Amino acid sequence: MYTGCVPSSSPRRSPKPQERQRDPERTRQRILDAAAAEFGAHGYAGARVRAIAARAGVNQQLVSYYFDGKKGLYQAMTQQWQQRRAELAPPGTPMPEQLRRYALEVLRDPEGVRMFAWSGLDYTGPDDDPDRAARTQLLSTSVDELRALQRSGRLPAEVDPACLLVMLMAATMATTTLPHVIESVCGTDPRSPEFVEHFADQAAVLARLIGLEPA
Repeated sequence: MYTGCVPSSSPRRSPKPQERQRDPERTRQRILDAAAAEFGAHGYAGARVRAIAARAGVNQQLVSYYFDGKKGLYQAMTQQWQQRRAELAPPGTPMPEQLRRYALEVLRDPEGVRMFAWSGLDYTGPDDDPDRAARTQLLSTSVDELRALQRSGRLPAEVDPACLLVMLMAATMATTTLPHVIESVCGTDPRSPEFVEHFADQAAVLARLIGLEPA
């Protein structure tokens, strides 16, 4: 989603005491919400701290004060997603239901899904991927779930669990990444709640048919 932290051309200063004392948690959340919209619209590389501050209605230096710049802000958003993921798929949630919930997430947080899609478009390699470590740890759990299903005989031995996870993730994001294809093939608005819900149900059906549900 990004190609690295872009340094600011203006010198940093510490926010004034009265700026820091104005409901810091609310200010942090406003910055995070503004960042989601900016990253969703332009990706990490195209997003600008100045624009994020303007969206949030705060002094630009507060972004540095609370998050230590654009990279730190993005990583804070990753932590938010980890918390959200725990709500979406707590331990024991069957894989088909996980896929259904992830596909529905675009209705709740379209900017977040767009931001994740941008991360792939912006990707130039692991050295410029500030979110790599957290994402790798997060996704390894899902790969382990698929391997457990394979060991139980639910998945054929020739299936690569890691590759399957990538395919499933791509499917749940299709209403964001392939809206033009959906409109052409399905003849409907890919972002309408009715279609998103139908598509999410179909993702769950497919997961069940290929054996991604414990016996």
